Amino acid sequence: MVPEIGSGRLLNDGPVASSFYRSRPDGTFDALPTTGSPWGPDSQHGGPPAALLTRALEALPEAAGRVLGRVTLELLGPVPLGPLSVSAQVERAGRSVALVSATLVDVARDRPVARATGWLFPELETGAGEVGPPPSAGPSEGVPHDRPQGWHGGYLDAVEWRWLRGAVGEPGPALVWMHPRPLLVDDEPWTPATLVMACVDSASGASSVLDPASWAFQNTELTVHLLRPPVGEWLCLDARTTLGPGSVGLATSDVYDEQGLVARSAQALLVARRR
Repeated sequence: MVPEIGSGRLLNDGPVASSFYRSRPDGTFDALPTTGSPWGPDSQHGGPPAALLTRALEALPEAAGRVLGRVTLELLGPVPLGPLSVSAQVERAGRSVALVSATLVDVARDRPVARATGWLFPELETGAGEVGPPPSAGPSEGVPHDRPQGWHGGYLDAVEWRWLRGAVGEPGPALVWMHPRPLLVDDEPWTPATLVMACVDSASGASSVLDPASWAFQNTELTVHLLRPPVGEWLCLDARTTLGPGSVGLATSDVYDEQGLVARSAQALLVARRR
């Protein structure tokens, strides 16, 4: 059984938030406004689709008794707000590890908009390594910041942010605690892996080094290596962006819970000056 995280309540025990997606009787999903991108209300932030695809990977029978050690998301185009379908399959079965994949389809246009592949590893209670130290300050010591003027709410407003260094819209590296207030689908609790995937796509925006009014820096993919399942409802991104001399950039992050290191992520960025 995949472990669950939380019930969608805030740490101050406030009201239960809505979900990112609502399931339909036919097995498809409606994307809710909470998934909205910072760039406008017609497309989704990358976090919720990444989590929805990870949910499908974890639902495969081959995932029983296993954990995801690596998930790669390929963004094939803007993910619209509207009905979506998800399918998952096994690419390579094995006694120890398995390669699985999932596809997200825009139902209205009948075309895939995102894909994910994941490697499943055996779930072990003990291993050779140890949990690294957490950030020196927890969520309660972080500072909230308003989102930049002109940025759309949606996902940004659905997540509780506590900044230890930097701010969204402020150029440079960032250290920020995140807590998604909505659940992922209906009233289902988060799993550790879906929670990570819902948050880590934010690394490129949190650590942007360019003015988004003058430059576009879209990630075409997201790769996450998960060292262990996180504990609790808060994750911290220690994020940074590196630019190449051409059109390619790289956003990376170390991901922590309040016990220590959980995962590392990387995103290839398409960097282009706005016209």
